[in-house]
Amino acid sequence: MIIIQLSERQEKIVDIVKEGQPITSEAIAKKLELTRATLRPDLAILTMSGILDARPKVGYFYTGKTTLSFISEKIKGIKVADVKSIPIVVSEETSLYDAIVTMFLEDVSSIFITNNGYISGVVSRKDFLKNAIGGTDLHKIPVGVIMTRMPNIVFVKSEDSILSAAIKLIEHEIDSLPVVEEIDRDKRNYKVVGRVTKTTITRLFVELGINS
Repeated sequence: MIIIQLSERQEKIVDIVKEGQPITSEAIAKKLELTRATLRPDLAILTMSGILDARPKVGYFYTGKTTLSFISEKIKGIKVADVKSIPIVVSEETSLYDAIVTMFLEDVSSIFITNNGYISGVVSRKDFLKNAIGGTDLHKIPVGVIMTRMPNIVFVKSEDSILSAAIKLIEHEIDSLPVVEEIDRDKRNYKVVGRVTKTTITRLFVELGINS
């Protein structure tokens, strides 16, 4: 991954370019009293990150972008497919008891429900808790009875940006999203191919920070 945190020398290079743009690598090296070969890795990082723009036979320009804007652009470029995890799925006929056991064994906050292989609903920990407190016979009632049904399920597709997934999680105040593949648009049949959670988003930010 491209380095985001600039070194002291890279910061100096940016300042030099700001003051004298367009400016050649030879001129930059002369100001820093270094060789062009020494500066080559720094200039490569600055151009790859979009902070500097290099034009043949002209020199380097400052684009106006910052390391923060670079992080923002990188996040916008990450697709759901890049970070989605394996979905936890049970059928509508699964008993509430078995669904609860599955949820805790898999350590997830929600389970996706399917009918004939297509997503038909979702159940959260809150849904299970409400029914357990209400005295429902967990062994006899199928999970399909208490689930939130389509089309009231918020979902994302693999080609969507992870930023749009994060926005949906916040706007709808939910813990996870099913990642679906459209099978039949007219019948609104979708196959579950993954999931994105708040933990997914948090882990992504941590990885970006560690690798910066």
